[in-house]
Amino acid sequence: MKTIKTLLRGVATLALALPLFANAAAVPGKAAPDFSVNDAEGKTHTLADYKGDWLVLEWFNKDCPYVKKHYGSNNMQSLQEKYTDQDVKWLTIISSAQGKQGYLTAEEAVKEAKNHKLASSAPFLLDTDGKMGKAYDAKTTPHIFIINPEGVVVYAGAIDDNDSANPAVLADSKNYASAALDEALAGKPVSTPVSRPYGCTIKY
Repeated sequence: MKTIKTLLRGVATLALALPLFANAAAVPGKAAPDFSVNDAEGKTHTLADYKGDWLVLEWFNKDCPYVKKHYGSNNMQSLQEKYTDQDVKWLTIISSAQGKQGYLTAEEAVKEAKNHKLASSAPFLLDTDGKMGKAYDAKTTPHIFIINPEGVVVYAGAIDDNDSANPAVLADSKNYASAALDEALAGKPVSTPVSRPYGCTIKY
Protein backbone atom coordinates (compact mmCIF):
# COMPACT_ATOMS: atom_id res chain seq x y z
CA MET A 1 0.00 0.00 0.00
CA LYS A 2 2.88 2.33 0.86
CA THR A 3 4.41 1.76 -2.58
CA ILE A 4 1.10 2.59 -4.30
CA LYS A 5 0.78 5.79 -2.26
CA THR A 6 4.35 6.74 -3.17
CA LEU A 7 3.66 6.19 -6.87
CA LEU A 8 0.40 8.18 -6.73
CA ARG A 9 2.24 11.02 -4.97
CA GLY A 10 4.83 10.99 -7.76
CA VAL A 11 2.15 11.09 -10.46
CA ALA A 12 0.40 13.95 -8.67
CA THR A 13 3.68 15.86 -8.46
CA LEU A 14 4.24 15.38 -12.18
CA ALA A 15 0.72 16.58 -12.98
CA LEU A 16 1.18 19.74 -10.92
CA ALA A 17 4.49 20.39 -12.65
CA LEU A 18 3.28 19.95 -16.23
CA PRO A 19 3.24 23.71 -16.92
CA LEU A 20 6.99 23.71 -16.17
CA PHE A 21 7.52 21.37 -19.09
CA ALA A 22 5.03 22.64 -21.65
CA ASN A 23 7.80 22.92 -24.26
CA ALA A 24 10.57 20.89 -22.62
CA ALA A 25 12.06 17.67 -23.89
CA ALA A 26 13.83 16.62 -20.69
CA VAL A 27 10.77 15.47 -18.77
CA PRO A 28 10.83 12.82 -16.04
CA GLY A 29 9.55 9.57 -17.46
CA LYS A 30 10.71 10.36 -21.00
CA ALA A 31 13.92 9.65 -22.90
CA ALA A 32 16.67 12.21 -22.27
CA PRO A 33 17.59 14.43 -25.23
CA ASP A 34 20.81 13.50 -27.00
CA PHE A 35 23.82 15.80 -26.81
CA SER A 36 27.34 16.08 -28.15
CA VAL A 37 29.52 18.62 -26.33
CA ASN A 38 33.27 19.01 -25.80
CA ASP A 39 34.67 19.42 -22.33
CA ALA A 40 37.34 21.96 -21.42
CA GLU A 41 40.07 19.50 -22.36
CA GLY A 42 38.59 18.84 -25.79
CA LYS A 43 36.99 15.44 -25.18
CA THR A 44 33.56 14.96 -26.74
CA HIS A 45 30.72 13.70 -24.54
CA THR A 46 27.45 12.28 -25.89
CA LEU A 47 24.43 10.78 -24.16
CA ALA A 48 25.28 7.43 -25.76
CA ASP A 49 28.63 7.44 -23.95
CA TYR A 50 26.71 7.08 -20.68
CA LYS A 51 24.33 4.28 -21.67
CA GLY A 52 24.22 1.88 -18.73
CA ASP A 53 25.26 4.56 -16.22
CA TRP A 54 23.39 6.81 -13.85
CA LEU A 55 24.10 10.35 -15.04
CA VAL A 56 23.68 13.75 -13.39
CA LEU A 57 23.69 16.93 -15.48
CA GLU A 58 24.31 20.18 -13.58
CA TRP A 59 24.33 23.67 -15.14
CA PHE A 60 26.96 26.16 -13.90
CA ASN A 61 27.84 29.87 -14.02
CA LYS A 62 30.79 30.93 -11.86
CA ASP A 63 29.37 34.45 -11.41
CA CYS A 64 25.97 33.32 -10.14
CA PRO A 65 25.35 33.90 -6.40
CA TYR A 66 23.38 30.66 -6.18
CA VAL A 67 26.27 28.71 -7.70
CA LYS A 68 28.60 30.45 -5.24
CA LYS A 69 26.26 29.36 -2.43
CA HIS A 70 26.63 25.69 -3.34
CA TYR A 71 30.32 25.75 -4.35
CA GLY A 72 31.56 28.19 -1.71
CA SER A 73 30.07 25.95 0.98
CA ASN A 74 31.45 22.79 -0.70
CA ASN A 75 27.88 21.50 -0.89
CA MET A 76 28.01 20.77 -4.63
CA GLN A 77 31.48 19.23 -4.60
CA SER A 78 30.45 16.98 -1.68
CA LEU A 79 27.50 15.70 -3.70
CA GLN A 80 29.71 15.16 -6.75
CA GLU A 81 32.22 13.19 -4.67
CA LYS A 82 29.54 11.17 -2.86
CA TYR A 83 27.81 9.97 -6.01
CA THR A 84 30.78 9.58 -8.36
CA ASP A 85 32.20 7.31 -5.64
CA GLN A 86 29.06 5.20 -6.24
CA ASP A 87 29.83 5.05 -9.99
CA VAL A 88 27.30 7.75 -10.86
CA LYS A 89 28.59 9.95 -13.70
CA TRP A 90 28.28 13.69 -13.14
CA LEU A 91 28.70 16.35 -15.84
CA THR A 92 28.78 20.07 -15.14
CA ILE A 93 27.80 22.23 -18.10
CA ILE A 94 28.38 25.87 -19.02
CA SER A 95 25.85 27.04 -21.62
CA SER A 96 26.71 30.75 -21.48
CA ALA A 97 27.38 32.11 -24.96
CA GLN A 98 30.56 33.98 -25.85
CA GLY A 99 30.27 37.56 -24.62
CA LYS A 100 27.63 36.65 -22.03
CA GLN A 101 28.03 36.38 -18.25
CA GLY A 102 29.41 33.00 -17.29
CA TYR A 103 31.14 32.29 -20.59
CA LEU A 104 34.58 30.71 -20.26
CA THR A 105 37.19 29.75 -22.81
CA ALA A 106 38.53 26.22 -22.56
CA GLU A 107 41.67 27.49 -20.85
CA GLU A 108 39.66 29.53 -18.36
CA ALA A 109 37.33 26.59 -17.70
CA VAL A 110 40.23 24.28 -16.83
CA LYS A 111 41.48 26.92 -14.39
CA GLU A 112 38.01 27.40 -12.85
CA ALA A 113 37.55 23.63 -12.49
CA LYS A 114 40.64 23.60 -10.29
CA ASN A 115 39.65 26.78 -8.43
CA HIS A 116 36.22 25.33 -7.67
CA LYS A 117 37.65 21.89 -6.79
CA LEU A 118 35.21 20.43 -9.27
CA ALA A 119 34.62 16.76 -8.51
CA SER A 120 32.56 15.96 -11.60
CA SER A 121 33.39 13.13 -14.01
CA ALA A 122 35.00 15.56 -16.47
CA PRO A 123 36.09 19.19 -16.62
CA PHE A 124 33.30 21.63 -17.52
CA LEU A 125 31.36 20.82 -20.69
CA LEU A 126 31.37 23.95 -22.88
CA ASP A 127 27.96 24.21 -24.53
CA THR A 128 28.78 27.57 -26.12
CA ASP A 129 26.08 27.36 -28.81
CA GLY A 130 23.49 26.45 -26.16
CA LYS A 131 22.20 23.42 -28.08
CA MET A 132 22.47 21.07 -25.12
CA GLY A 133 21.00 23.54 -22.65
CA LYS A 134 18.07 24.36 -24.91
CA ALA A 135 17.45 20.67 -25.65
CA TYR A 136 17.07 20.08 -21.91
CA ASP A 137 15.28 23.39 -21.36
CA ALA A 138 17.90 24.24 -18.73
CA LYS A 139 16.85 27.60 -17.33
CA THR A 140 19.00 28.38 -14.32
CA THR A 141 22.32 27.79 -12.63
CA PRO A 142 22.24 25.42 -10.97
CA HIS A 143 19.65 23.24 -12.78
CA ILE A 144 19.80 19.49 -12.22
CA PHE A 145 18.71 16.56 -14.38
CA ILE A 146 19.16 12.89 -13.39
CA ILE A 147 19.11 10.20 -16.09
CA ASN A 148 18.85 6.46 -15.44
CA PRO A 149 20.97 3.76 -17.15
CA GLU A 150 18.21 3.29 -19.75
CA GLY A 151 18.49 6.95 -20.78
CA VAL A 152 15.25 8.08 -19.14
CA VAL A 153 15.01 11.30 -17.11
CA VAL A 154 14.03 10.52 -13.50
CA TYR A 155 14.49 13.98 -11.95
CA ALA A 156 14.48 17.56 -13.26
CA GLY A 157 14.64 20.72 -11.22
CA ALA A 158 16.35 22.52 -8.37
CA ILE A 159 19.12 21.11 -6.24
CA ASP A 160 17.07 21.74 -3.09
CA ASP A 161 13.96 23.40 -1.69
CA ASN A 162 15.44 26.72 -0.51
CA ASP A 163 15.89 29.46 -3.12
CA SER A 164 17.91 31.72 -0.84
CA ALA A 165 21.47 32.55 -1.97
CA ASN A 166 22.62 32.40 1.65
CA PRO A 167 24.66 29.25 2.33
CA ALA A 168 23.50 29.32 5.96
CA VAL A 169 20.16 27.83 4.84
CA LEU A 170 21.77 24.65 3.52
CA ALA A 171 21.67 22.84 6.86
CA ASP A 172 17.88 23.08 6.95
CA SER A 173 17.22 22.56 3.23
CA LYS A 174 15.85 19.40 1.66
CA ASN A 175 18.24 18.34 -1.07
CA TYR A 176 16.02 17.10 -3.91
CA ALA A 177 18.92 15.89 -6.05
CA SER A 178 20.45 13.82 -3.27
CA ALA A 179 17.06 12.37 -2.28
CA ALA A 180 16.27 11.46 -5.88
CA LEU A 181 19.64 9.75 -6.35
CA ASP A 182 19.35 7.83 -3.06
CA GLU A 183 15.86 6.60 -3.94
CA ALA A 184 16.70 5.77 -7.55
CA LEU A 185 19.93 3.93 -6.68
CA ALA A 186 17.97 1.91 -4.12
CA GLY A 187 15.47 0.90 -6.81
CA LYS A 188 12.70 3.01 -5.33
CA PRO A 189 10.40 5.51 -7.13
CA VAL A 190 11.66 9.09 -6.95
CA SER A 191 9.22 10.75 -4.56
CA THR A 192 9.86 14.25 -5.96
CA PRO A 193 10.70 13.80 -9.66
CA VAL A 194 10.08 17.46 -10.51
CA SER A 195 10.76 20.77 -8.80
CA ARG A 196 10.90 24.36 -9.95
CA PRO A 197 14.56 25.30 -10.58
CA TYR A 198 15.94 28.42 -8.95
CA GLY A 199 19.09 30.43 -9.53
CA CYS A 200 20.47 32.72 -12.23
CA THR A 201 18.98 32.67 -15.71
CA ILE A 202 21.29 30.95 -18.21
CA LYS A 203 22.70 33.54 -20.62
CA TYR A 204 22.29 31.78 -23.99
